[in-house]
Parts: sequence; C-alpha cells; structure tokens
Amino acid sequence: MNAQPNLISPQKTQKEDAQEIDLMALFGALLDKKWFILSVTALFMLLGIAYAIFSTPIYQATAMVQVEEKGGSVPGFDDMSGMFESTSAAVTEIELLKSRSVIGEAVDSLNLDIVVEPKLFPLFGNRHYRTFTAHSEGQVATPSFGAHSYAWGGEQVEIHRFRVPKSAIGVEFTLVAKSGGGFSLVNGNGENVLSGKVGEDVKTGQFELTIKTLIARPETEFSIIKRNRLQTILDLQGAISASEKGKDSGIINLALQDKGPAYAEKVLDKVASIYVRRNVERNSAEAQQSLEFLEVQLPDVKRNLERAEKAFNEYQIRQESIDISLETQAVLEQIVILETKLQELDLKRLELGRKFKREHPAYRGVVEQIETVKRQRNDLAGEVQGLPETQRELLRLRRDVEVNNEIYTLLLAKTQELDIVRAGTVGNVRIVDYAEVNTTQPVKPKKALIVVMATMLGGMLAVAIVLVQKALHKGIEDPGEIEALGMPVYASVPFSDYQVKLTGFAKARKGKTAKAKSILAIDNPADLSVEALRSLRTSLHFAMLEAKNNVIAISGPSPGVGKSFITVNLATVLAQSGKKVLVIDGDMRKGYLQTQFGMNWDSGLSDYLSGRLNLADTIKHTQVDSLDIMTRGQIPPNPSELLMHENFSKLISEVSGIYDLVIIDTPPILAVTDPAIVGAHAGTTLLVTRFGQNHAKELEITRNRFEQNGIDVKGVVFNGVVRKSTNAYGYYGYYNYEYKSDKA
Repeated sequence: MNAQPNLISPQKTQKEDAQEIDLMALFGALLDKKWFILSVTALFMLLGIAYAIFSTPIYQATAMVQVEEKGGSVPGFDDMSGMFESTSAAVTEIELLKSRSVIGEAVDSLNLDIVVEPKLFPLFGNRHYRTFTAHSEGQVATPSFGAHSYAWGGEQVEIHRFRVPKSAIGVEFTLVAKSGGGFSLVNGNGENVLSGKVGEDVKTGQFELTIKTLIARPETEFSIIKRNRLQTILDLQGAISASEKGKDSGIINLALQDKGPAYAEKVLDKVASIYVRRNVERNSAEAQQSLEFLEVQLPDVKRNLERAEKAFNEYQIRQESIDISLETQAVLEQIVILETKLQELDLKRLELGRKFKREHPAYRGVVEQIETVKRQRNDLAGEVQGLPETQRELLRLRRDVEVNNEIYTLLLAKTQELDIVRAGTVGNVRIVDYAEVNTTQPVKPKKALIVVMATMLGGMLAVAIVLVQKALHKGIEDPGEIEALGMPVYASVPFSDYQVKLTGFAKARKGKTAKAKSILAIDNPADLSVEALRSLRTSLHFAMLEAKNNVIAISGPSPGVGKSFITVNLATVLAQSGKKVLVIDGDMRKGYLQTQFGMNWDSGLSDYLSGRLNLADTIKHTQVDSLDIMTRGQIPPNPSELLMHENFSKLISEVSGIYDLVIIDTPPILAVTDPAIVGAHAGTTLLVTRFGQNHAKELEITRNRFEQNGIDVKGVVFNGVVRKSTNAYGYYGYYNYEYKSDKA
C-alpha cells in the first residue's frame, strides 16, 4: 500500500503549538516573580489586618416572636369570642411587622430620622472613641494632638426634637458644644443657625432644636442630619431581617445589625412591641365596631321603653287600673316574643347592612326571616280584633312596654359581653424573646476572614499581574522559538554579571547601551559568556567553509542587543586561538568599539572611505596579539553613501587578503540600511538577538530585510540569556554545565 502524504503544513503545526498552554512556563514565570508576588501578598495582608483592627464593629440584636393559630378567649364566652378570632400565617405576619405603618411609628417615637454622630479624628479616631471606658458618669476622654473639636470617647448627645425646612432635609449641620450646657448649630458655610441651652426649646425661623442630653467638652463638634422620613423607614425596613424558623412553625426570628448595640436593642424592641399592640387592636377591631354600633342603639331603645311605660301607666290611671284578661295575657306573651324577635332581626339587618351589600346572601336571609316574623305577628293581630276596645288598647300599651324592655335588656347584655371580649383580646402573636445583643462577639467584621480574604486577593492579584505581563511580553526567551523561524542558533551567550562590572552600568541587563571600558575575554576568560563565544568560534569555522570570503558582518534587529560585545569578545577569542583578526566598527553613527580598547574614534573607517587617510593610517593595533581594529572615524553626514562607494569594496578586498578573519560591527538593520550594504560584501552574516527583548516577529522582519537585499543570514547569536525558572527546564546553555579546573 502507498503511504498517505502528510497534509499538515509546518506553519499550521507551529500555530497549533503556539496556542498550547505551557503550564511549566507559566509556573516558571510565577517562580521568577516570587518576590514580587510575596511582596504584594504581604502588603494586602497588612492592609487586611489594619482594616480588621480599625474598622467599626457591627453588633446584632435578635428577638423572637410567636404567631399562634388562635387568639385567647375569655372563659364562658367561647361562642361569643369565636366570631372575632382570626388565624394568620407567619409570612403574612412578617409583612405586617415590616410594614411602613409599624416601622413608621417606631421612627416617629424614637426620632430615628434624626442622625447625630460625633466627629472623630481621621484614621484611628474611631478606634480611640470606641475603646474609651469612662470611670465615672459624664467623664469624657482627654483630646490627643490638641484636637479639641474631635470626640475622643465618652461624648453623648440625645436630641428630642429637630425640625428643619424641606430644603434642609438631608443636609449636614454641625452641632458645637459650649460651656455651661450651651450649644450652637452651624451650617455648611460656617454660619450660626441657632444657639441655646440643653433642655430648652430653641426656635429660629423654620429651625427648631431641643436637646435632651449633651455630654461633651466645650467646642466638641457633632454631625447632625434631619433625614427624609420615608427614606428612613425604607432603610430600616431593609435593615430589619425577619424569617420563620422552620416550616409552619409560627416562630419568627428578628434581627437588626448596627454599630451601636443599645440602638439596635431599642429599635428592635420598639418595632416588636408596636407590632404586638397593633395585632391586638386588629383582632379586637370587629368586637369594637359591634360595640360602637350597640352603644349608639341603646339610648334610642331606652327612650322608647320609657315612653311606652309612661303611656301604659297613664292609660291605667285613666281607666282606673283595668287589668288584662288571661286570654289577652296569652296573646300578649306571643306578641312580645314575636316583636322581640323582630327587633333582634332588624338590628342584625342594620349591622349586616354596614358590612355587606343588599344583594349579599346573609343580608337577604335576615330580610326573609323578618318577613316571616311579620306575617306571624299580623296573624296574632287579627285575633286581637275580637277583644273589647279597652282590652285591645291595654294590650297594645302593655305590648310596647314588654317588647322595649326585652330589647333593652338584650342589647345591654350583648354590650357587656362585647366589652368583655374586646378587653380580653390578647392577639395571636406574642414576644417570646425581647431584643438582646452579645456585645462580646460582633457579627462584623470577621477579622480572621478579612485577613485571609485580603491575603488571597493580594496573591491572586499579584499572580494575575505576572501572567498578564507574560502574556503581553512577547520577547524570545527560548532558542527553540528562533529555530522555529528557520534560523539556526549558533550560540546562546549567558548574561554576564562580570560584564556589568566592566561597563559600570547597572541597567545593562535591560538592554540599555553599555560602553565597557575593557574586554571580558581578557579580564575574565573563564566567564560562561566567553565559553559560549568559544563555541561560536568553532561553529563559525565550519559555517565559513563555503563562504565567498573571510568577512563576517554582525548586525541585529534593534539597538542594545549586544552586537559590540559579541564582536569584540568574539574577535578576541579568535585572536587568542592564533588567528589574525581585524575588527571594523561599521557603525559610523554611534560606534563605540574604541572605548573597549582604550582608543579614540578618530582616524577610522569614515576617514578611509572619504579618501582622507590611507589603509595603514586607519588600522590600529590593540593590546591583544593578532587583533587590530579600525574605529568608526569622524561621524559623516552620509554613512550609507560612503559604504556604497567603491572605496568600501576596495577596503574589503585588501583586508580580507591580509587577515585571517575580518569582523564588521554594523548598526541595527531595522533602523538603517547600512547592514544590508555591508552584508553584500561579507561572506557570512550573523544576527545578534537579546534574551527577552526581541520578538519573533521582529526577527522574521529582520531576516526578510536581509533577504530582500539578496543576503542570506547564516545564523543567530542568542545573547544575554538569563537563567529563569521559565526556561530552566528546557535551557541548553552553559549555566547547567560550568566546568572549571581545580586550583591546588
């Protein structure tokens, strides 16, 4: 069978590899920034501790209310009181408890819409105020730092009345204590609004203030605000939490959190007591309404009874004490029963008429009963027509007396019963536990939790910063990324701390231009960077076997990558191996190779190319045997044009025949075109890139710039490699393999 061709392109594989998450690299990045992470974490931990110490503690007052299924009844009146009982679900009672009606009454009775707080010293004044303990009544703390206007502990103020115009609601005023129990109210502009003494009703215009208690040093200031009543009610509704304990248990737990434990207890107790009182009033409302109706009817019934008795007595006197017969007495008793029943039904009809419409079944039923009783009464009235006139009149008068007496007695009895029911109503809710606060254990802040959360937040923030920096920083830190672009890495040169000492420039590591005063390969030949350059020397020996000449051009994508360092030390290593080497400073703009050899820049390349000096006058011998140098010379106005002159071709031809190797240090290719001109005359072109500074895209553009000019880049020198945790596991440089001779 024929093998299937590989349809996956190398570019696609590289993209897929780039999208993979390298967990080891991420861990290494965090390890490299461990001190930064620890510092940020420690800072947040200290901030959390400071917040936990200086934050105001919040206390919680709790209370318990029971919702019973049935309200209490008075013994002997169970049937009567059953008409007025009601049952309430706990959820309904919770809504009633937190209603604006209940909360509003508590706000009004406790003046909760008046907010008075002492002005405290910034930062730690709050803690000083809270921790002060008075050893005697009325004692206040001694002010610190001479800040007499601040409250330092023990100050108290109780406002009985504070009224302001509508435009001043929600505006902060300053209450200033004066000597002798005096005070003054100052607005935000420093103007005195009113002044007076404690216990007096002070009124100025629309402002009215009555202070019940004021314990403070003279000139101590308090903040006082008259809040909007509705907003105060809404805030308190949100602050009070009410929940049923268990399902259908009828037990309601109440809680209120505040920085003042006494305030929380007072408010919660007030709300609970108002709620219970209103529950009782609500349950006895129907009995009260019926009682009011009967009390209105009683006087009329009594007057009717008195008139009937008077008429009956007067008739008997006129007729000389005529009494009714036994037959008439029997009819009378039946008529009284019917008339009494008719009056009862009529009263019931009037009472139902106040509650229901005339079409309601209950109302219609009473009306039908009334019609039935009337028919029975009319039948009896027919029997009375057969009696003598005197008996008939006496019967009528006696009937009126008996009926009114029965009705009056009935109404009086019901009135007394309803009054007893109303007075004995206790409601279907009761307070089980009154509000109480555990002052030894505030509910907020949770100090341990705050410190832990602050520490975790600091750690996560520091880690996030490190990971974002790594994501944004695209500098190459792995030689494999360069080789993935198709350019071989001839050497990875470790960063040299000793080179930093030679330059005397602490920021050399960050890619800044560092002008060394000496040569590392001479001062410290055992340095790892020099060992890497010796490896580069070996690699160049084989790379130049097919080169057109012995000229090496060294360039880079950007300034500060270490081209001059590589050029000088590579030339020194080559010269120490017995090669005759010439170093040419091809950067006629900013070249500084002369500083490392202790020379001046004059009489150099620009002077030769311009024809001012000949070759012998521009080449200088260095302190290294077999190593000569041609400095940059005077800075010309047209460096690129000088390099394109035929004198440069003549120079390359002459020096390549005299020296074994010619190394030309050129400017950055992305900045100027000089390296492309020099590279056209060189047999070998090398790029120098710096660890963590140059991006892969930057290297790719650099290579394309050379290729556009027909120059093939032989390889790359990866300079300034720093051993980091991100690359330690895959690093193949020289940090891991330092091999020194033993000293006797």
